[in-house]
Amino acid sequence: MLNLSPDDIQAIKLSLQVAITATVIALPPGFAVAYLLALSNMRGKALLEGLVNLPLVLPPVVTGYLLLLLFGRKGWIGELLDKFDIRIIFTLRGAVIASAVVGFPLLVRSIRIGMEGIDRQYIQASRTLGAKWWDTLFTITVPLCSRAILAGMTLMFARSLGEFGATIVLAGNIPGITQTIPLAIYEYTSTPGGDSMALSLCLISILLSFAVLLIGEAANRSLARR
Repeated sequence: MLNLSPDDIQAIKLSLQVAITATVIALPPGFAVAYLLALSNMRGKALLEGLVNLPLVLPPVVTGYLLLLLFGRKGWIGELLDKFDIRIIFTLRGAVIASAVVGFPLLVRSIRIGMEGIDRQYIQASRTLGAKWWDTLFTITVPLCSRAILAGMTLMFARSLGEFGATIVLAGNIPGITQTIPLAIYEYTSTPGGDSMALSLCLISILLSFAVLLIGEAANRSLARR
């Protein structure tokens, strides 16, 4: 039987909140980057692709440290945000940013693959008939790659649920504030007698991840039938 404390329940809620927020805020820029990589003729696509995929090959702790340098009080962005009394370090915002950065490549990669599978003749026919680029985008491109968008969001959400390295560096491990499920498990494994509590959270993490994958697959099949 699951043995969950109030802090554990809060960690579950924070994990869901972080994963949902990170996925939502990453979707517009993720779609834009995927569009540039798949359908545009811009120069420097290889460089952009390398930058986007960098979090996939870097250790999450390194990604978190770079974000710490960027959003710290002396960082380029942190110094600017400090003028508006906005703090990122050791806050829930930091956890969201860390999850968004780490999961961003998975989102972009999935959407890009979907866009590359679109027959260019549909887009060319739409433009030939006088449709503006945004009309083509919302009537041709988005519907045809909707399954790829859903797959990317599912992967990113699941990745955000399990994010640990970058989050603990940027947001810390503060119970009730920034402590997500992976961070709570880490704390229990470092505490004598915390094995049963860690196992309970592990089971919760497995159930949540499996549920996300099942929901994503069901939604994917629904879109395929349409």
